[in-house]
Amino acid sequence: MSSHRPPDWERLAATPQFRHLLRAKAAFVVPATLFFCAYYFSLPLLVGYFPEFMSRKILGPLNIAYVFALSQFVMAWILAFLYTRAARRFDAMAREVVALNDLPKGPTAQ
Repeated sequence: MSSHRPPDWERLAATPQFRHLLRAKAAFVVPATLFFCAYYFSLPLLVGYFPEFMSRKILGPLNIAYVFALSQFVMAWILAFLYTRAARRFDAMAREVVALNDLPKGPTAQ
């Protein structure tokens, strides 16, 4: 920001750029959260309802339930990586919104 005045948050929140930023974030965060919750809670559900299947040995003493549980760590890291990539885009969009604070007020500024 080139000026030292505080941002006019109400004005910025009313801009199409800000609404686009919120939609973009929701388009990533909501599906990622739903996927993670479904993936996370499927382990206890599968172990509870299909114990014979989940206790099937894959490699030595390693069974499907253990592999699935360990895969949750991998999935969390993948989601974190994907979010950091998306966050770069969100940050750039947020900088654009804040830069609008320096534009003159009026109907042409939006």
